[in-house]
Amino acid sequence: MGRKVHPTVFRLGYIKDWDARWFGEKEEFVELLKEDLMIRSLINRQLAQAGIAQIEIERFPKQVSITIHTAKPGIIIGRKGASVNALRTELEEKTGKKIRIDVQEVPNPELNAKLVADSIAEQIERRISHKRAMKQAITRAMRQGAEGIRIAAAGRLSGSEMARRDWAHDGRVPLQTMRADIDFAKSEALTTLGRIGIKVWIHKGEVLPSLAEETAESEGQGGEL
Repeated sequence: MGRKVHPTVFRLGYIKDWDARWFGEKEEFVELLKEDLMIRSLINRQLAQAGIAQIEIERFPKQVSITIHTAKPGIIIGRKGASVNALRTELEEKTGKKIRIDVQEVPNPELNAKLVADSIAEQIERRISHKRAMKQAITRAMRQGAEGIRIAAAGRLSGSEMARRDWAHDGRVPLQTMRADIDFAKSEALTTLGRIGIKVWIHKGEVLPSLAEETAESEGQGGEL
């Protein structure tokens, strides 16, 4: 029996950071968590066509700061900022707090696991072969400098009677190496025969501490001694 750990959770506090940065105690934590889920659900539902890769939430006294990473910032911002202002107004009405929204463009969508997974799911929904979609995604990612990529599709692939799983990969994806920058995401394709799940792992290289940081740490330790 395999035991799988989410690649991002495995690296939290080491080379990855939390998508939600705030602190709450007891009942307050539950309420803030529900509010976070509501915010993410509303943004993903209203901006489904905007290519949202990540939503970061940070809380301050009487203010919630939301950073939306997207491949299509123009859709979120809208004409003269109309769309983002409407979204801010709706969130403020639902939460009763001041909302600050920052939209950041994803520099390379081919190397973002969430965007790749959503793209494959969309192609499957348009009846494009899953093997073709996966192969094209792998080719684009490797051309953009990825060190490795792995894609899994599961469900009634190609209209088969029984659900099955299909894999495609290229390069190396070291899941057990904590310094390896692994981007992971899941998506679902809603077809007439049922749901098809998509998982994507992209290895972007290794994150190593810079020489300056190592020097600063050694000097700090020397001063304490």
